[in-house]
Amino acid sequence: MSYAVKEMFLTLQGEGVQAGRRAVFVRFAGCNLWSGREEDRANAICRFCDTDFVGMDGLGGGRFADAAALVAAVVEMWAGAATERFVVLTGGEPMLQVDDALVDALHAAGFFIAIESNGTLPVHPGINWVCISPKAGSETVQRSGDELKLVWPQPGSEVDAMERWDFTHHLIQPLDDPQADANREAAVALVMERPRWRLTLQTHKMLGLR
Repeated sequence: MSYAVKEMFLTLQGEGVQAGRRAVFVRFAGCNLWSGREEDRANAICRFCDTDFVGMDGLGGGRFADAAALVAAVVEMWAGAATERFVVLTGGEPMLQVDDALVDALHAAGFFIAIESNGTLPVHPGINWVCISPKAGSETVQRSGDELKLVWPQPGSEVDAMERWDFTHHLIQPLDDPQADANREAAVALVMERPRWRLTLQTHKMLGLR
């Protein structure tokens, strides 16, 4: 199987429990909740995405013929000691492409694998760190993992039900849009009302990182 990758880059993880950790981000092209085209946003299930995942023209992006080729690029991007290797598979929706061959090859290269998914597809059981960000209006089938990261406010989200899902960490992340100040206040208010949740911020944006 070949893989369509929008971009690949070395940075610090900016969100969630793993924030601050050196990581290679592999952003897969394509998503099942929005085409990525602005003309389709108004009718999409996910309308607030802040990420360009269309095509394969980003830094480090391209069509990789097989898992070995993609993992070789990830290793080259890491460009450091062969310890504490950390890769984040994201998108778009990475589970449209992640398969046994890729997971096995990344593990063979010594990588701890994290994934950021919308949860509409089952996550590969070999993933080491599962972060699910559910989108209102979609069916979340992956209801267990390490992090549940809910972008807020998000009308239609079933917060009561989510609190019963099997995640180690329940995180609230303020929606980054023109109402960012009000969104932060709403996120703080939710955490104050529901102490099961913790606030997470997009620290990479604050630091000017990718």
